[in-house]
Amino acid sequence: MKRTIGSILAGGGLLGLLYFGYQYFQNSESFEAFGADVAVSTGDITPVIISGVVMLVGLVVARSK
Repeated sequence: MKRTIGSILAGGGLLGLLYFGYQYFQNSESFEAFGADVAVSTGDITPVIISGVVMLVGLVVARSK
């Protein structure tokens, strides 16, 4: 039972990490300053961090005995 719940959490966290990570990088703007290309992200990093934590918790639960 623990392994199933851990796998579901890990899978959901991975999907969230991929989706919100992609969305975060799409919300970046770049401009040129003094010949260098500078990228500034306007996205919210909180969902990416939460998804990563959920994935790690799922992995720990799935691996625990």
